[in-house]
Amino acid sequence: MKLEELGYTEKLEKFRIENGLKSLETGRVVAEHKERYIVKTASGEFEAEITGNLRFSAQSREDFPAVGDWVAITVYDADFGVIHQVLPRFSVIKRQAVGHFGDVQIIAANIDFAFLVQAVDRDFNVNRLERYLTICYASGVTPIIILTKTDLISEQRVAEIVEAVKLRISDVLVIAVSNETHKGIEALKSVIEKGKTYCLLGSSGVGKSTLLNSLSGETLMTTSTLSESTGKGRHTTSHRELIVLENGGILVDNPGMREVGIADSSGGLETTFDKILSFGEHCKYNNCTHISEAGCSVIEAVQNGEIEKAAYENYLKMEREKAHFETSVAEKRKKEKIFGKIIKDYHKKDFRQK
Repeated sequence: MKLEELGYTEKLEKFRIENGLKSLETGRVVAEHKERYIVKTASGEFEAEITGNLRFSAQSREDFPAVGDWVAITVYDADFGVIHQVLPRFSVIKRQAVGHFGDVQIIAANIDFAFLVQAVDRDFNVNRLERYLTICYASGVTPIIILTKTDLISEQRVAEIVEAVKLRISDVLVIAVSNETHKGIEALKSVIEKGKTYCLLGSSGVGKSTLLNSLSGETLMTTSTLSESTGKGRHTTSHRELIVLENGGILVDNPGMREVGIADSSGGLETTFDKILSFGEHCKYNNCTHISEAGCSVIEAVQNGEIEKAAYENYLKMEREKAHFETSVAEKRKKEKIFGKIIKDYHKKDFRQK
């Protein structure tokens, strides 16, 4: 397989040459299993691990390879290699690491488009869609909303849900599909471009793995039924994996995410809720929080029905979450700086005693 078929670009090749990496092979991370990686190169597919130097120099988990990354690798035998460097990313989809405030988890790297997958039966939730939109916009990734399991409800109800999504979320393509009847699958295939990378994002049980099988025309991923006790989807995909489709599109499947914590520092919220922010420009005070201030144009728009109340409440919730995350990051950096100073002073003292 040629690297171009995996999305390799002239810009990446220029970086490789200018940074003295010509003696190493170039490959793309197609799967990750607890810091063991599967890397696909022009000569084959290899299991790989990172060098000790790369591990030591990493400032955070974000510096480690992720599915979708391009890496410089040395291949040592028929099926094993060592990753020396991660090449520059043009996009990174990430969220708050579950249970670790101030830490970030990379979902996938070098993604062009994200399929935001929701089932129209029990999973449908516009608030969650806005969360996914926010992490996409913060990452510079173009979102496409995919509504699945349309065979489980009437066509009229499907049309109502699509209209409800479009009313709340503007300028985002919405495609309704059924993996059972294959209705809408051809429309979805038509938006997939050769050489572009797409990422599947959604909760468990919404039909991501079945959708992947429908797009590829073969059973690449096992699927699972809903849990009888909870009515919720089981995790079928247990790791991230990159797959090249028959039409040349590149697709990253992801485990279902129960939590989508916002780790936004690049204007994702502002883009998702641009309607709210446009009203905010006319507020009486420049630093208006849009919560209780007199003369707040956003509150007035909510009261007048120009802004949907549910969207407004979701915006406030995610804004608080973003502020909490940013505070956690600042506190973490402060602690790391203090700890670094302690270590530095210790080494100075130890040197003097010697």
